[in-house]
Amino acid sequence: MTRDSERIYDEFLVAAAITGDRPALRRLVTRWQPRLWRHAWRVLGDADRAKDMVQEARMEILKGLGRLDDVAAFPAWAYRIVTRRCQRAFLVDDRSLLVSEDSEPGHLLETPDHASGEFAAELSIVVEALGRLPASQRAAMALFYLEQLSVAEIAIATDVPPGTVKTRLMHARRKVRAILEGEES
Repeated sequence: MTRDSERIYDEFLVAAAITGDRPALRRLVTRWQPRLWRHAWRVLGDADRAKDMVQEARMEILKGLGRLDDVAAFPAWAYRIVTRRCQRAFLVDDRSLLVSEDSEPGHLLETPDHASGEFAAELSIVVEALGRLPASQRAAMALFYLEQLSVAEIAIATDVPPGTVKTRLMHARRKVRAILEGEES
């Protein structure tokens, strides 16, 4: 399945779920739960808290699904709900939004199952470099390259202006390049 056909399938599931198709709703939840959890984990850096935030966000997503005007907007909309849940968790804990730069959540970025041999080895090096980024940059890179969201969709998903997304991507690319070239101290 190509990325385009996956997006079309997700749009179909959203449209069907809005009309009350319960099997489509279950399939939508099954497909999106892991993606939303990975996003929350990238933002929070804590698996248990990420699960809690996604569980809360899932209820909000299901309740609000009928008010979604454009089924194609579902990915950005769902990621935004999760992002806001994560932000609220930090406010409750009186902590800053981002995990520290020296945290090592490289495992938050999945290596595709189909990657093998030399490609898998190279990919694991890149994934490790991404894991060393600050949470905001790591989330932007993952949403752009792994989830293939546009800058505008990432802006909606992370609740920041598009210019901020571009800046985060630019800094993240520079840092990853420096890490890969061995220039990071």
